[in-house]
Amino acid sequence: MTSGTRPAVLIFAGSDPSGGAGIQADMQAVNACGAHPLTVITALTVQDNDRVYEVHPVPAELVRRQADALIGKIDIAAVKIGIVGNRANAEAIAGLIRLLRQRRPDLLVVLDPVLASGNGDPLAAENAVQAISPLLPLATLLTPNLPEARSLCGGETRIEAQAGMLLEHAPHVLIKGGHGSGELIVNGWFSREKHLTWTWPRLEGSFHGTGCTLASSIAALLACGKPMAQAIEDAQAYCHQALAEAYAVADGQRMPQRFVSIDT
Repeated sequence: MTSGTRPAVLIFAGSDPSGGAGIQADMQAVNACGAHPLTVITALTVQDNDRVYEVHPVPAELVRRQADALIGKIDIAAVKIGIVGNRANAEAIAGLIRLLRQRRPDLLVVLDPVLASGNGDPLAAENAVQAISPLLPLATLLTPNLPEARSLCGGETRIEAQAGMLLEHAPHVLIKGGHGSGELIVNGWFSREKHLTWTWPRLEGSFHGTGCTLASSIAALLACGKPMAQAIEDAQAYCHQALAEAYAVADGQRMPQRFVSIDT
């Protein structure tokens, strides 16, 4: 890169009017980790810092047109996908990724398979697992939490078995342990050659947009040239610090402080 430039991360996600999750969280995390966010809104939501009340998918043609205006001019270093809203949008995004890979066969795609909010509110206008299925084989990295991994794997609860099933779709899987119990959170990265785990102290309270923050920071660090294992490790450190410095805007879930200063 020449001086003064940043790699671009193309983000597909829903808009969160509370500013704590979705595309608003993605933008902050990508910026904080050294890349530039390009944002394509897939759904409009009605939500606060705790609950999602409505999800309205953007028409698939408008999703395509938002992305076309960007990819026609700007080089895309990585893609991050959050909620898609419905199957039609997932199919549109899948077509765009195939187009991008004609230009850059090694394009990195981080898919956060968000099936519900932290409180269990649905985030798709139809069956969320079926909605994202066109994207699974196009992902470089899947980042499910424990409930999402269970849903994607037909109810399977053993993490190693889940990883094996998900690796049939994507070459890398990060299963996040934040929805588990106990004083420690264990996150496991699985690839077809390696398996690494990281353990983090569980912080008190609940947070809005944790998964968005982690997936987007990984995408940004990959776009900046970090290898997969290092990007995942550094993104976890960044996310943990963002949660440790989280702040409140109202009762309920706190907002991660994504503009934190850490060594990545």
